[in-house]
Amino acid sequence: MNKDLTVSQIDRQNILNNDMALEEIKNQTKIQGIFFENKICFTKSMVATYFEIETRTLERYVSEFQDEISSNGYEILKGKRLKSFLESVEVQDVPDINVGNISNRTPQLSIFDFRSFLNIAMLLVESPIARSLRQVMLDIVIDYINQRSGGRTKYINQRDSDFIGAFLQEENYRREFTDALRDYVDMGNAKYGIYTDKIYQSIFREKAKEYKQVLNLSTKDRVRDTFYSEVLTLISSYECGLADMIKQQSEQLGRKLNNWELSDLFVAFESLPLWKPLIIQARTKMASRDMALRDAFHYQLKEYIKPLDQTEYERFLGSAGDELERLMAENQDVLQRLKESE
Repeated sequence: MNKDLTVSQIDRQNILNNDMALEEIKNQTKIQGIFFENKICFTKSMVATYFEIETRTLERYVSEFQDEISSNGYEILKGKRLKSFLESVEVQDVPDINVGNISNRTPQLSIFDFRSFLNIAMLLVESPIARSLRQVMLDIVIDYINQRSGGRTKYINQRDSDFIGAFLQEENYRREFTDALRDYVDMGNAKYGIYTDKIYQSIFREKAKEYKQVLNLSTKDRVRDTFYSEVLTLISSYECGLADMIKQQSEQLGRKLNNWELSDLFVAFESLPLWKPLIIQARTKMASRDMALRDAFHYQLKEYIKPLDQTEYERFLGSAGDELERLMAENQDVLQRLKESE
């Protein structure tokens, strides 16, 4: 998916919230600044010089996007912190860096940390250097995610510690549901696919085929192996609850349900108020994570897309995920037998 960082705040923030990718960008670009309070910082003059723009152009962007840039590390130093910053400039050997016209008489000073510096790079349309840096950032982030996931981003969901529990339980609830359809519903075999898609559409507005297209899955890929744990758990809840309702209604009538009765039952079931917060959570996590981690866009869920926070990146790209992914790969046969024995 082509990303235009100058227009999409979600895409910008997804990069800026990925601490591990930011560290990789810092290492690969080797952009020099002033080391202050354990991080690299830049004055307004330094930023303007780097991107070869006028200071007033930079000030215009800061004014227009102040809330966003400030939330990403831009700040104005005064008093003791300003004095401490000026002392840092004096003691560091940075003769090639133009910090601007500052002195001990300067009442306040705007500074950018590395995150807010990159934020400016994502916004500037006047600077060819910023445009090149944006492409470098995108390339590094994509490469980093692919590296961490072993080139299998479609299964990045399995790097979550909660996945195994959801993975093991879902087959049991799935079997309860299919058994209920078999024993209590008077329809042909198409009912299994029809009502699986109805559940998917109720939760995330896509049929299985549409979901596969979004993630570019092959015919051999099992859809549920790519679901996040929260989505799997909600699907299991749907299937467990529906199975029980189907059985109860069939026994009350003393016969199998027909397609009209099952359709009415499903509408009543999915309209229960208790599902609303769970569905919103599932849609938000699926759409937001897939945009950031899989570069996949769920058009039907676009209003639910939000930037991932730092904890989400650590959850799926951190070292704990490496160990979990290794265990999953080494014990695939054991996990499958556990599912079948449930």
